[in-house]
Amino acid sequence: MKTLCDDRLVTGGSGPGRATDLTHKDSLSEALKAISVSTELIEEELKPHLDTVLTSLLEKRKDAAVEISSSGILPSLAQALQNKSSLNCQVALVVAEMAREAAVREPCIEAGLVKVLVPHLNSRDPEMLLNAGRAIGRICFDNSYQQDQLVQSGVIPRLVSIMREHPENDPLVNVCLLALCNLADMDSARQALAELDVADVLTFQLKRAPDAERRHVILEILGALGESDALKLQFAESGVPESLSEMIGHLQGGSDPHDLCSIKIASNLIVSLLLGDESMQKCFGEGSGRIYQDVLSWLQSSNTQLQLSGALAIANFARNDSNCLKMLDLGVVPHILTLLEQHVDEGDVSVQHAGLSALRNLAIPASNKVRMLEDGVTERIKTLLSSDMPPVQFKLLGTLRMMVDGQEEAALVLGRDAELLTRVMEWCEAKDHAGVRGEASRLLAAFIRHSRSPEVVCAVAKADGVRHLISMATSEHVIMQNEALVALAIASAINLEPMRDVFREMELICLLKKMLEDPVGAVEVKFSALGLICSLANSSVMRDELNLVKMKESLRKLSDHSSSKVASQANAILSRLDDSG
Repeated sequence: MKTLCDDRLVTGGSGPGRATDLTHKDSLSEALKAISVSTELIEEELKPHLDTVLTSLLEKRKDAAVEISSSGILPSLAQALQNKSSLNCQVALVVAEMAREAAVREPCIEAGLVKVLVPHLNSRDPEMLLNAGRAIGRICFDNSYQQDQLVQSGVIPRLVSIMREHPENDPLVNVCLLALCNLADMDSARQALAELDVADVLTFQLKRAPDAERRHVILEILGALGESDALKLQFAESGVPESLSEMIGHLQGGSDPHDLCSIKIASNLIVSLLLGDESMQKCFGEGSGRIYQDVLSWLQSSNTQLQLSGALAIANFARNDSNCLKMLDLGVVPHILTLLEQHVDEGDVSVQHAGLSALRNLAIPASNKVRMLEDGVTERIKTLLSSDMPPVQFKLLGTLRMMVDGQEEAALVLGRDAELLTRVMEWCEAKDHAGVRGEASRLLAAFIRHSRSPEVVCAVAKADGVRHLISMATSEHVIMQNEALVALAIASAINLEPMRDVFREMELICLLKKMLEDPVGAVEVKFSALGLICSLANSSVMRDELNLVKMKESLRKLSDHSSSKVASQANAILSRLDDSG
């Protein structure tokens, strides 16, 4: 025995079901006609027609929204919303349901529906607020001009107020949050929100969020707003980082992918808030702040994302000497070293990079360098020499360079380390990563500059590092040129013999002459080049080569240079060469 549905499926013909569809279509057409031809209909007459239109939309009949928008009733709906009427709530619902379809949004804008809907956000009726909010949100979705108009009309304070007035009304709160989420990327919206104490509203809703979807919308709003330095501080003072950390604590230990995603977004957001100097200091709290304490626990977490955020947070906290000294007193370094050692073999590159960044920043104060060296930091991070990942190599080289800065003993120990020098030489030739190549050369120069040791000079020369220093002297970066020239000058003064052949092979003297004669060359580069020439002039063999390229002519041109330092150095070398002659 066939059902009515079966009959329709088999015949595809003109059974009762098809007749019902036609009846619905006819009734919709009649309703649209009745609404569009008259603006004088009284509420009792208009309501059944609106019911018919709404039913078509709620039942999601094919092309119903397009048919409604093209029927000519939109101006009538706009007029109805302008008048105080008991049907306003229903009209707003019709517009909201219709605006689910992208094709009808522009006609809604042209009919002025957004403009007449906005005042209804001041309604005392939660249902009206819900329908008006949904309608506006859908019509203006992905339309930056309309969104800017909304902000200019003062919609931001109203959305925040609605959430304050109806904090437990989840559908209404959701509409407001989605609206803020769509607007929060706009500068005008951020400015408007900066004038409101929005943090308490968002953190309250974060704590009561019923699911990951709601959490993620709130986190997205916080993330967009947190890009403003003013709001970073406001958030820090309003307890946003603590609320985020509390949420992370509740979600930790689980394996639900949505929860793990929330942990990632929230921990990244905390790191972002620490980029503001004042907000960072507020969270640090002289080492006793809740966020700093939580960050330390992240370093020891089994969650890689929290380990990463923890290391990045420490690097951010270590942006001033006072914090660096305090953190060393509080024993943060062993936690970072343990974390790095966990990721030596096939570990997470981002965690290694972040951990090294933290150590490098912590090592900036001179007194910290001494303590970190005594604690064996350089020996422990050398385990990362085996890494084949350029970001880790780059950060490891920078960290080692920071550790030897001004530390003669450290430069002496590391500058004679054959295993380290071999690896550094390999990185000096890294063809695919200019950053690694540059940092490797800078570390070589640092070994010589800070140790001033004959043993280090011989070790670097034996490892064939001198040619890399000469190449570094031609860098486009003035600071690198200077470091290379100073290192070569020191090495030449200590022991020229093992470097002489490389100097000739690399045509160092011709290179120095070119630097002196460069009309746009930096003054500090010329001065450093003169320092190296001065060292070379102490050797009779090198003096001959200086004379061979007519270096005196280049020096005479500098004898009245606008920089008194350069002129004085040039004249001193000229005197020495003349005396020797």
